Amino acid sequence: MHKKLRQQGTSWGLIIPKAILELLKVNPVLDEVELIVENNELKIRKYKEEK
Repeated sequence: MHKKLRQQGTSWGLIIPKAILELLKVNPVLDEVELIVENNELKIRKYKEEK
């Protein structure tokens, strides 16, 4: 799947389909995500606070 970025003010956003959020078990209202850049790739995963 490929998507286009959308401008939001001075930033850029990405719309993530509901099906992908469900696969990641991410509730967009309650959960946070973590953005990781590795080897020129952007990875998005559900944020888990370390204890």
